[in-house]
Amino acid sequence: MPSTDSVGFVGLGVMGEPMCRNLAEKSDVELIGYDIRPESLEHLATFGVLAAESVADVATRCDIIFLSLPAAEHVRAVCTEEAGLLTHCSAGATVIDLSTVPPSLAQDLHAKFGTRGISFADAPVARSRHAAVDGTLSIMFGGDAKVLERVHEFLACMGTDITHCGGPGTGQVVKILNNMLLFDTCVSIAETLVMGERAGVDPQLLVETLSKGSADSFALRTHAAKAMLSNDYPEDAFSVRYALKDLTYALQIADETGVDARAGQLVREYFNQAIDAGLGEQYHPVVKKLVEGSEG
Repeated sequence: MPSTDSVGFVGLGVMGEPMCRNLAEKSDVELIGYDIRPESLEHLATFGVLAAESVADVATRCDIIFLSLPAAEHVRAVCTEEAGLLTHCSAGATVIDLSTVPPSLAQDLHAKFGTRGISFADAPVARSRHAAVDGTLSIMFGGDAKVLERVHEFLACMGTDITHCGGPGTGQVVKILNNMLLFDTCVSIAETLVMGERAGVDPQLLVETLSKGSADSFALRTHAAKAMLSNDYPEDAFSVRYALKDLTYALQIADETGVDARAGQLVREYFNQAIDAGLGEQYHPVVKKLVEGSEG
């Protein structure tokens, strides 16, 4: 492993906890975790993860710190508030943000940390919670090549595909566009399944047959086969509200680049309707219920 005294992990939620566990099981460094929920820390203690008292505590004890937080406001707070990383990290430290945030925030934090001699890079992750548990995430890195070299083996504990996308913020661009395309595809699949069933085709047969042809996709083989066919949309998966957050970031990029992202705009309508219908906490392929007209 890279030479370091200790590694910190801030944010131990749906994705962060299994990523931290994989890091604990596959590396030989001292790992220090922090989350506002004590139950995550209690569970990870069985894997040797030490509990920090605060973000500042992590900052003062660790050379490399990973973040996995729900949204931009949480990343900004953890980094820039008085008790945050910018104030308490030492020069020479490295902060890697695994969260999904706007590229502009990643670029701003890269600059702010840089003025204090601290390396910052964005490394958002893709695939599912199952991939986080299995350590098979796709990680999209935006930042300096030397920083990636320093943390690569740690990232490899969490993911099987690590892509250097370019400079600061580019990892976020690729991740956000990945999610927009996924959401677009899921809405198209939902419409396809409803049309096929109403036209007399067995939905299972439809998914299996489409997956053998040019319509095949990751979304068809996972989101359709594992959620839409059984109408199983758990609340401990990637919810409509989280999906809308990422889609909003994507549409901001569309505005900034002068692209009329109509497919994304349609998906936003579906997501807002799902939230209005009380489905906001359910797994985002639940938009199929809206297509069916069975949102109740």
